[in-house]
Amino acid sequence: MKHTNALINSTSPYLLQHAHNPVDWHPWSEEIVEQATKENKLILISIGYAACHWCHVMEHESFEDTTVAEIMNEHYICIKVDREERPDVDHYYMSAVQLMGQQGGWPLNVITLPDGRPIWGGTYFPKDNWIQNLNAVSDFYKQSPKKALDYAAQLQEGIEQTSLNLEVENVLPVNIKLIERGVEGWKNRWDLDEGGNIGAPKFPMPVNLEFLLYYGYIKADEEVLDFVNITLEKMARGGIYDQVGGGFARYSVDDKWKVPHFEKMLYDNGQLLSIYAKAYQQFNNEEYKTVVYETVDFLERELMDESGAFYSSLDADSEGEEGKFYVWKKIELQQIIGKDYELFADYYNVNGKGFWEHDNNILLRDSHDDEFAAKHNLNLDQLQIEVGKWKFALLKERESRIRPGLDDKTLTSWNALTIQGLVDAYKAFDEDHFLELAVKNATFIVENQLAEDGKLFHNWKAGKSSIDGFLEDYALSIQAFISLFEVTGDVEWLNYAGKLNTYSLNHFYSEKTGLFYFSEENAKSVVSNHFQKEDNVLPSSNSVMANNLHRLYLILGRPEYLDIAKKMLQHITPHFSSYPMAYANWGGLMLKLTEPYFEVVVCGLNANIFLNELQNTYRPNILWGFAHSESKLPLLKGRFVAGDDLIYVCKEGACQLPVKTAKEALELLK
Repeated sequence: MKHTNALINSTSPYLLQHAHNPVDWHPWSEEIVEQATKENKLILISIGYAACHWCHVMEHESFEDTTVAEIMNEHYICIKVDREERPDVDHYYMSAVQLMGQQGGWPLNVITLPDGRPIWGGTYFPKDNWIQNLNAVSDFYKQSPKKALDYAAQLQEGIEQTSLNLEVENVLPVNIKLIERGVEGWKNRWDLDEGGNIGAPKFPMPVNLEFLLYYGYIKADEEVLDFVNITLEKMARGGIYDQVGGGFARYSVDDKWKVPHFEKMLYDNGQLLSIYAKAYQQFNNEEYKTVVYETVDFLERELMDESGAFYSSLDADSEGEEGKFYVWKKIELQQIIGKDYELFADYYNVNGKGFWEHDNNILLRDSHDDEFAAKHNLNLDQLQIEVGKWKFALLKERESRIRPGLDDKTLTSWNALTIQGLVDAYKAFDEDHFLELAVKNATFIVENQLAEDGKLFHNWKAGKSSIDGFLEDYALSIQAFISLFEVTGDVEWLNYAGKLNTYSLNHFYSEKTGLFYFSEENAKSVVSNHFQKEDNVLPSSNSVMANNLHRLYLILGRPEYLDIAKKMLQHITPHFSSYPMAYANWGGLMLKLTEPYFEVVVCGLNANIFLNELQNTYRPNILWGFAHSESKLPLLKGRFVAGDDLIYVCKEGACQLPVKTAKEALELLK
């Protein structure tokens, strides 16, 4: 290669993509900022991720261009950041760009003072605009250094105020009316025909759907349940879902879930396993079962390392074209499908509805299999056999295509989300393989990412763990390990959860605010720490921690954990009614505290059999526990009777008399 820069030694595929740019890129480090300070040279920080389409575009237009590179190298120390490896750096500079009045997005490009404090930023820039801005900011700093320093100080103050100064001005108690007001206002944003929010683009937002499914169930709100059902149904039938190979793309660029932005992310698919498994339990829709099984197949086939770890993502692009791996020309389909083509074309809308661009078609469905079978005088079994044959043939054909780029780093937090999804799928379908995958992945985290003192690593690649864990790693791993305890009865998973929880309280918790920092409290860093409390595509790490503390309070009998969770909610209740979609995972905790919530404990030699019988329907308001023998765990203590299988239904430790059948237990849960 003509050019090689310092990114060549990185583990991140995104950084390695830029390792042969003529730009003298460096990976993020505190040392490189110290170097810039010594040289009194501005820093240019460019943030993106491997599956980001516009990141590729800007690289090709600007970062591969020697003229542009000369300007960047002359005036700046240039740093490339993988936002998935360094969410702390991404958050800090994204906050800065938004405070500048710019819209956030990726690639995120920021120019900072030599000490790392930002003074200018934006997202994607065409080449000419990029050159113009590079020169303008460099000239401004040379001609008006005091103005640049003053602006940086002002901006830094704004970042710290929004990220760290979180006093609770108005303490509102948690109550069901507050939750109901939030949901009623939220309904105005819903697309009742296509699901999701009104308009385009459409994002799956599994955190929101999880909360709404819980709310609809517990309040018997048919309008909410119908909205969740139509959203999941339309997504499963749309182009956002890979009709051939399973798994979901990041989002749909239109308002009908038709044209995906073709990147496939582990964090989306891990969470969507959970919601589709739970929705199957609630609605008994066979389409949802198919989605779960196909998505697990996709994860195993395309994102799983032999160690049991899951990789991060698949690119939107292959051969320089977005979606090329996933779309089909009509003539291809005719040749592959053969005599059944007309039936196939009707099933997958190889017509004006599925037509995209450049003679390509996106496969999508628009009816239930029952309806389609009746329309074509087929029985349902016949149709499903045919569909299975079509998928097999297309998947085999697709294997011969050039694959999209794989981001083969492993992130602890995203893997933990996938463990949770697999556990929820196991509960819904009693499929041992799902639990085996979850245990294998959790074992990988314990053996590779967890240190003896309870410290976690965030990143893993090719046998090497790196980057100190963030709160999201701890919170989501605790959640996953508690869930594994609930379905396996193995106290070891609970012990790991407790170890991580103790470490989080010691190293991330702020007594002053009652929240947990995103990075360890005393970690040395150029960027400001922050409290992540708004739920988005991922649940916020603080909302996950609050839910964890509630579960651990019930399992371990630790009332101080409940006190912390309630204190954390004080930051949320004043905002929930007006903006519930930003606090949906917190909403789940509020439902647990305001509506009936049970602990169901099964003790006896056949405990797991009874538990499977109880768990296969949707019951979000239950914490589960079981034991085959006497246990010292507060949740289970004193409840085992030799020779008996007993089911206890409890509320906050107060139990009704034990019963001996699942039917009797279900009566007590009404």
